Amino acid sequence: MDKKQREAQKRQEDQALSRGLLWVVGAIVLEFFLVLVNKYYINYRMTEASIAAALVFDGILKAIRWGALLGVVVGAAWAVWMLWSKGRCGARPVVVTAVCGALLICAHITLVFKDSGMRMLFLLVPAWAALALVYYIYQREFFLSAITSGTAALGLWMVRASGGGALYAAVAATGILAVALVAFRLKQGGGALSVGGKKLEILPAGANYLLIFLSCLAGLAALVIALAAGAAAAYYLVYVMVAWLFVLLVYYTVKMM
Repeated sequence: MDKKQREAQKRQEDQALSRGLLWVVGAIVLEFFLVLVNKYYINYRMTEASIAAALVFDGILKAIRWGALLGVVVGAAWAVWMLWSKGRCGARPVVVTAVCGALLICAHITLVFKDSGMRMLFLLVPAWAALALVYYIYQREFFLSAITSGTAALGLWMVRASGGGALYAAVAATGILAVALVAFRLKQGGGALSVGGKKLEILPAGANYLLIFLSCLAGLAALVIALAAGAAAAYYLVYVMVAWLFVLLVYYTVKMM
């Protein structure tokens, strides 16, 4: 590798790190907003001013939920249009979809699950920031597996918190199946998706898809077991998925050495 190639690689690494850190900053801002929600909406005092503030936050959260849902639809449609018309997606539609998706999940969990949901979100938001760093500066194979395992864990938590809600399990399963489909298409295309006659490189040509598919299978199996065995089983299966995620992290870290 000559000097110019090293400099180009260094610039790419710096750009990737900067983008990852932007997501970390966004997570910090969202975490601060959750602290305000926790204080003025979840654990408010029974005074006139506190009740008024809680009602204001209730309206804000409901507006965020519907606005974020619209943003997810618009961002996804924008991404699809970019892929079909130009053969590449670009960062903007992905960022819009991801940010709106995160806001939608946070608002919905807060409104529906209240205090227990807030405790979970205080852990989930930093996990999202870590996932962004994985995407930009770690191995993309692990990113897909982490998305799958994290989606399964979140779905299991919602099944338990809702007392066995099949709708949450179905949404999580749909997300996992979408990742499995993308992974299958990537395996066929040697790490690239063919869109509009052009190739979109996502994974290296020699990527190992076995753990991605195993993560999808494990997540789907956990959701099915949780629905069959009840909310109590979902509680323990969340820890199983977290343990599986830790095993993947260790594997991919050792693989980089």
